[in-house]
Amino acid sequence: MEFKDYYRILGVPRSASQDDIKKAYRRLARKYHPDVSSQPDAEVRFKEINEANEVLGDPERRSAYDRLGANWRAGQEFRPPPGWAGRTAGGAGAGQGFDGFSDFFESLFGGRAGARRRGAGFQMRGADRTGVAEITLDQALHGTEVTVNGGSGETRRVRIPPGAHNGTRLRVRGQGQPGAGSGKPGDLLLEIRVRPDPRYRLEGRDLHRDMPITPWEAALGATIEVPTPQGMVRLRIPPGTQSGKLMRLKGRGLPGKTPGDLYLRLMIEVPPAEEAGQWYEEMAKTSGFRPRARLRP
Repeated sequence: MEFKDYYRILGVPRSASQDDIKKAYRRLARKYHPDVSSQPDAEVRFKEINEANEVLGDPERRSAYDRLGANWRAGQEFRPPPGWAGRTAGGAGAGQGFDGFSDFFESLFGGRAGARRRGAGFQMRGADRTGVAEITLDQALHGTEVTVNGGSGETRRVRIPPGAHNGTRLRVRGQGQPGAGSGKPGDLLLEIRVRPDPRYRLEGRDLHRDMPITPWEAALGATIEVPTPQGMVRLRIPPGTQSGKLMRLKGRGLPGKTPGDLYLRLMIEVPPAEEAGQWYEEMAKTSGFRPRARLRP
């Protein structure tokens, strides 16, 4: 039978610590888990990785394996020394056995009769998975609940707190891929997306909105009422305000540990000509205001 180089399978040197072996096993097991991997040889690699971990992850079995010496290489024909199975670490003789492992493993650590994996069997936490939850701006402001499908096919209600915005990620425990053996399931990483709103533009936790004002409010200054997500508030417009000026209302954005702000862009709107035509004509005759006087070719 072919000798199996368990160190090569896990991608670690023979001098690797037990902690290094554990890390390598977990990384590879997640990569090749048949439930999450799209690689055609995932199932075969997954079995090899588990078998290598059963040996190298157990200090006594590893010691027995290492006694074979460094002369053996993967691909070589292997014949265990006489009586080897009877003196391997832990006394795993014929009859104890380990189901599903290769002939090489069985020749070292016992036969298959009445085979049963040791202890509670190997454990591997299920892989995390990702999902997306779309919510409205009002739901982002006040919080909401959404229904998600777990890795086991069951549905669950998940609370989205006030202040969740685009890119917010919520970890839903136990709703990822099922674990292997007696391993726990992974988690669901739920990404929040806020649908576009006709009133406000969302940037992080800040809100932006255009606010129309009259020419006389801009020229003379005024105090006007403006809508915010928390209700109407009074806003003072300074005299001589230009169109496009940003006014910041602190803490009037999405809630949070540091609440967002509301930015109002003041946009001057002129009344229709049929309403103020004569007024415009008088202004044109008497005003010395020349906004383009400083422009050069």
